[in-house]
Amino acid sequence: MSIWVRISDFVSGTAGNALGGLVEQVRTVFAGDPETRARVAFSVAMIALSAKMAKADGVVTTSEVDAFREIFEIPDEEAERVASLYNLAKRDVAGYQSYAAQLAGLCGSGQPDCPMLRDILDGLFHIAKADGLVHEKELAFLSDVAAIFGITEAEFDRIRARHVDVGDGDPWRILGIDAATDYADARRRYRELVRDNHPDTMAARGVPAEFHAIAHERIAAINAAWDRVEPELRRR
Repeated sequence: MSIWVRISDFVSGTAGNALGGLVEQVRTVFAGDPETRARVAFSVAMIALSAKMAKADGVVTTSEVDAFREIFEIPDEEAERVASLYNLAKRDVAGYQSYAAQLAGLCGSGQPDCPMLRDILDGLFHIAKADGLVHEKELAFLSDVAAIFGITEAEFDRIRARHVDVGDGDPWRILGIDAATDYADARRRYRELVRDNHPDTMAARGVPAEFHAIAHERIAAINAAWDRVEPELRRR
């Protein structure tokens, strides 16, 4: 069954019309099915926070909506369900900080740089840059969400580097190493990143299969970064 059917069925079967109020209910309703709970929690997080982020710069562009549909590969027959959930999140009067805190408790591991919360932040960056750039207010939104999620500054910088051009140091930032790192350690780090960001690994931690585009985009960025720094590392 599509994750969107599960989510919309869940929403229609619960009282209230605020998505924020449903976040905590996910914890108990799917308590006996941790795999589905993780997928539902992740998808609700993306819907809720992307809807809130769309308001950050005051304009919801077609490209942002298309980016949301692209990263989740939403079938045409499910588009109406997803749109209704997205609009529900936009109408909710709760602030995004409240959403982020609830979702951090639902999706997080309780440790800094929780992989699933990093995945959510990565998806939000993908949507934010869909209109050609990440606006200042969007970046402030993303930075604030990252702090609530317990994402360290170093990890946030690495995620941002995959999406926003911040200079010639990008490949090093993307890999989380610096120019002083020796070849063996750098190669070990590169392999670790490829393994941790493989679609199968992401699926194992509860990221829905519908989120496939982010995994491929992330691996491509990591490989491109390695291709740029490896020759320099080998010359030492």
